[in-house]
Formats: sequence, structure tokens, C-alpha cells
Amino acid sequence: MSYREVYEKWCNDPYFDEASREELKALEGNEAEIEDRFYRQLEFGTGGLRGVIGAGTNRMNIYTVRQATQGLANYIISQNGQEKGVAIAHDSRRMSPEFAREAALCLNANGIKTYLFESLRPTPELSFAVREFGCISGIVITASHNPREYNGYKVYWEDGAQITPPHDKNILAEVAKVTEFSAVKTMEEDDARAEGLFQVIGTDFDDRYVAKLKEQSIHPEIIKDAAKDMKIVYTPLHGTGNVPVRRVLRELGFNQVYVVKEQKVPDGNFPTVAYPNPEDEKAWTLALKLAKEVDADIILATDPDADRLGVYAKDSKTGEYVSFTGNMSGMLIAEYILRERTKNGTMPENPALVETIVTTDMAKAIAKAYNVALIEVLTGFKYIGEQIKFFEQSGAHNYVFGLEESYGCLAGTYARDKDACVAVMMLCEVAAYYKQQGKTLWDAMVDMYEEYGYYKEGLATMTLKGIDGAKEIQTMMTNFRENPPKELGGFQVLAVRDYKADVRVDLVSGEKSATGLPSSNVLYYELENNAWCCVRPSGTEPKIKFYFGVKGTSLEDAAEKLEKLKNAMVTA
Repeated sequence: MSYREVYEKWCNDPYFDEASREELKALEGNEAEIEDRFYRQLEFGTGGLRGVIGAGTNRMNIYTVRQATQGLANYIISQNGQEKGVAIAHDSRRMSPEFAREAALCLNANGIKTYLFESLRPTPELSFAVREFGCISGIVITASHNPREYNGYKVYWEDGAQITPPHDKNILAEVAKVTEFSAVKTMEEDDARAEGLFQVIGTDFDDRYVAKLKEQSIHPEIIKDAAKDMKIVYTPLHGTGNVPVRRVLRELGFNQVYVVKEQKVPDGNFPTVAYPNPEDEKAWTLALKLAKEVDADIILATDPDADRLGVYAKDSKTGEYVSFTGNMSGMLIAEYILRERTKNGTMPENPALVETIVTTDMAKAIAKAYNVALIEVLTGFKYIGEQIKFFEQSGAHNYVFGLEESYGCLAGTYARDKDACVAVMMLCEVAAYYKQQGKTLWDAMVDMYEEYGYYKEGLATMTLKGIDGAKEIQTMMTNFRENPPKELGGFQVLAVRDYKADVRVDLVSGEKSATGLPSSNVLYYELENNAWCCVRPSGTEPKIKFYFGVKGTSLEDAAEKLEKLKNAMVTA
């Protein structure tokens, strides 16, 4: 059927609720909007769904959620996993509770038990729950840090990580087979409860999660000594982090935690921010104001589903607050863990630090300094979670810490996804450690630059929406792939890695070799003088992303080199 025919069906078929039909009928005459809502089925990617909330096949609504869940149910049944069940959580976004409930009832109608959290919870707690309950799969209803009009649906497998090969492709194939809504099953909640299929996870489970967070602390005695003098400002940005973050900090002894009251209450409309993302400086306005009022040492923000952490800390020389990238905060935690575990003899045998290919190269220098293996994976924390599973299966390494540039990291193996709650806890411990030495986190970061090198990274994105935008992104990737640059920003290109073709080409020798990583639409350029850049389409938004990294002789030198490289790449 044409998009017009599908639109008419949604407007008139009583299968769809009256509110959805009225919403669509009101679009009559707005052909561009109708086409955008119906030109395709909302794509179920290798992680799940993400899209704008609304009626239509290319939108997040109860019908597309049920459709995706039916495909997941079919795959679970094919794997004989229905008895293990599925854990389900949701964040504070609009329609998140409704989508979570619809997913549960669809699974129940297929004979699959579900464990649904009674109210909003952080994404990493879902990852923890999957393994704690012995589930075959997990679902989180969240659009992470996307704008307020979005919601999403992320799928996890029994190892607690987001789905990776072969399950991602197999689930995607099953979802694609569900082309008719008549093939989608659902049932009444009362009936599902009566049959023992609809289980609710209560607050007692939070105790188990928080206990695991606290186990990651290396020097709780330092916290007790420094906490009385350390002031922390925190904002959950209207998301799920408020309760678990404040609880773990309180139980560890941090008693001067100031929460941004205007952003404390969960609210999917995000009334105080246009973009609830710790990476966006505009999201920090209220937190910075409060920090100056109370003279805070450190300012922290978690995104709506509490898997990403943003940080500001005071520069002791100027008294001003300095913004930290995810690379910077991740390196502070990583170096602290490696140093202190080495010092106190708790470093496991064959330790490994895991990062994505677009994360800072400072990790390589730190890993080398502590004789820890450094393992690179594709972009996406699911690949870091997957490495934990591989280590457990092979015994080759023991996971110590993992991070990605996009403000996500994980200490410990209790979860298999990035966790802002444990990141807050660890970074506050790091801050307490340095406060005892009369240093701020920024002072400590400068010390690391002096010791390991002035590494600096950046990210640029181009948003290209709709049908034409998707085509333009595809054309850009094809051009980069077919016409690789020989020089970028004054740096010679030494090698090109094409992860889609699984080939690395040395442009100096002409030698070709395999990348060693799964196929992905990613191009990576190795440049001279420890510089690099990378380009890939976003897997969750209509964007193409450009990543850059350099090593300078000073902060100023690194910034200058990075700007030249950025300008060269986005105009290539």
C-alpha cells in the first residue's frame, strides 16, 4: 500500500483508538507530515526502536511498540526462552509507562512471563535485573538524552547487555515479519496477573542494586574523611537518577549534596531544558547557578534514564567551573581505579580496560602505565558489555573498567550497560581523594595531561531529517568510502579502516588487513602524530557524526589542532 492508503486505514480502522484517529484526521492537508508519518515502518534497528511520539507507522505509539514486541516474542519462543521471562523498565518520558505495560501484555499474550518495574528506574538497573532474575531478555522504554518529543525501546539479551550479533539481526528479522497488526497479540492485565505472567518488581530490588553500586567503592574511608568538607550539586534533569543517585551518595557518607529543585521531579516534558542532555551546555544553567550559590566542589548531571553523566568542577586557580567531556571524567575514574587497585593489591589477574574506537587515546597511555590490556570495540556500550561476557567465557581477561566518549562508563560487572549512578559514586570518591590533597578534579585532570599527554577529542554532527536526509547521509558515507582523503587538517592520513568492509588499508605500504571487529557502517582514519578521525551515521537519530582526536603539547596546542581537523573533516 502507498503511504496515503496506510494513512486512510489508520484514520478509519476501529482497531486504532479514537484519539489516534482524530490526531491523524487533523493532519489532512499537511501532505509532508502525513508522508513522514507513513512512508515507512518505524525502523527496528540493531538496538530497538527510537522515534517521535505520535500516531503513524513511523512514530512511537502503542501499536508500533506492540508490533516490535510481537517480533521479539516470536524470537524468544524460537529460542525456548518463554519460561525465563523478560524484565521491563521505563524512564520519565511521555508514554513510557504505557509503552512498558503494552510490551508486557503483548509478551504475556504469547505465554512469556514479564517482570515489570512498578515505576521509573535507571536503565542500568534493568541490565542488572535481567541477570538477577535469569531472564532471556529485557526491555527499557527510553529515548535516553533525545529531545522531549522522542521515546524509544531498547532490547537486552540474557547476558544483561543490549542485543549484539547474532540476536540483534535475528530479532530484527522477526520484527520485520510482523507486517499486519492482526498478527499482534495482547491481553488484559487482570488475566495476565491471574495466570502468573505479569509480575511487578518493587522497591526491595533497589536494595540489591544499590548494594552492588557500593561494592565498587575502593576507599570508603576517604569519603568519610572528606565528605564533611565536600559540596556536590546534582541534577537528574527531570529523569530517573534522583532517587538512586542521592541514596548511594548518602549511604556512602556524602552529606552535602544539593539537588537542583526545579529539575528534581521526573517530567517527560522537561520544562526547564529543551534538550535533556548533559552534553548540552544549556542544560547546566540552573545547576551552575546553584553551584555558585553554595560554592560547590563538583557539579553532576545525569540524563533521563541515568546512564550518562556530565560533570563540571572548579579550577582552583580561577575559581571558575570547567566542563568535562565524557572522555575526561572517564579517564579520571579509570586512572583512579587502576592506580588504587594496583596499590592495594586488589587488581585481578589479566586486567582489561575496554573502550570504543572513538574514545580518547589517553586510555591507551593509562593502560600501558599500569600494564593493563586495552581492548577497543565498536561504538555502542553494548559491545563493552559483550566483552565482559567474552571474558567470563574464555577467562582471557578480567574486566576492570569500560567507557565510551558519549558520557558513559561502568565500574564492576553487576550490570552490562553504562551506569551514571556508579559513575557519580566513583567520581565523587575520586574528588574526595584529591580534595584531601588540596586539589580539585580539574587540578587532577591537568596533572594527568602533564603525565600522559594533552589528548583532546571532539564531536560534530549534521542533522538531516526525513527521506531526503536519509539519502543524503547515505551519499555522504559513499563519497567518504570511495574517495578517502590523503590529508586532513594538516595531518597525513596513514591508514583507513572500513568497518563495513572489514578492511584496514595502510596508505603508506598499501597493505590490507582485517579490522577484527563486526561489520558496521563506520570509517576511521588513522592520522600522523597520534591524531585520528571517524565518521558514521547515528543509529538512533537522523544524524551523521564526525569524531576527532589529537595529542598536543599543551591544552592550547591540542585545541588548535583539533579545530583544524574538525573543520577539514566536516567540509571534506
